[in-house]
Amino acid sequence: VLLSHGGTEMGQGLHTKMIQVASKALGIPASMIHISETATDKVPNTGATAASSGSDLNGMAIIDACNKLLDRLKPYREANPKGEWKDWVKTAFFDRVSLAATGFYKTPDIKYDFRKNEGWAFNYFAYGASCSEVEIDCLTGDHQVLRTDIVMDVGESLNPAIDVGQVEGAFMQGYGLFTIEEPIHSPQGSLLSRGPGAYKLPGFTDIPAEFNVSLLKGAPNLRAVYSSKAVGEPPLFLASSIFFAIREAIQAARAEVGLTGYFRLDSPATSARIRMACADHITKKIPEPQPGTYKPWNVIL
Repeated sequence: VLLSHGGTEMGQGLHTKMIQVASKALGIPASMIHISETATDKVPNTGATAASSGSDLNGMAIIDACNKLLDRLKPYREANPKGEWKDWVKTAFFDRVSLAATGFYKTPDIKYDFRKNEGWAFNYFAYGASCSEVEIDCLTGDHQVLRTDIVMDVGESLNPAIDVGQVEGAFMQGYGLFTIEEPIHSPQGSLLSRGPGAYKLPGFTDIPAEFNVSLLKGAPNLRAVYSSKAVGEPPLFLASSIFFAIREAIQAARAEVGLTGYFRLDSPATSARIRMACADHITKKIPEPQPGTYKPWNVIL
């Protein structure tokens, strides 16, 4: 079976999942299914592989196409119930039955009026929970993530190995968003944090020392392909647990020097922000800037 779909494989395991969907729908081993790379000469007018919709949209379209093939092969399966896939296909071929099919799917019942706050903006919702433990260095502003535990709702996972990897990857992307990556501009609008020397990304050493990810069991989603759920982007915000853990650590450090009131910590929680929030005798020597007494060198949006 040669399979073409409208999704773009960029390392997220979409091709593997689509082979699994076709395998289950047709009732044949995955080894008998091969992917033809996405191209408009095979599947034109595709939607974007974005917003974690790749598996949902293309998986349902594949099921639609597989059902059409199964309907055409039904007489041959009934006539030869002990036969195999190759037997039914061979007989159908010589009977001049079309063995190619296209499937189509669009998300149903999506219509939302923002002015009236009426309708349904999403097909379903994904849920997750995370807890992180961090350690900060009050003198340098550096921090380490000691442990993170995540439970993610992905419905009935199509491929747990892929989904766990997606959760881990999205979480680390969110880690960069909340702690490291900071676009800085000059007052004239020039980007100062240009390139890897000034704009840092999460690396191997930023991964939590203990990283536990589990998929929620017993939560099927009847509104998507084989009761699964999207998993690409939903886990990203779970990395906010690191940001808030850092804030809790700063609050504990401030309490040790008698500061118990409210303090502001903007995201991302960079080393500079952590250091300055950990108020001590050194930071007290830095006077508060007064309007009109200085010229800003940067603008942080």
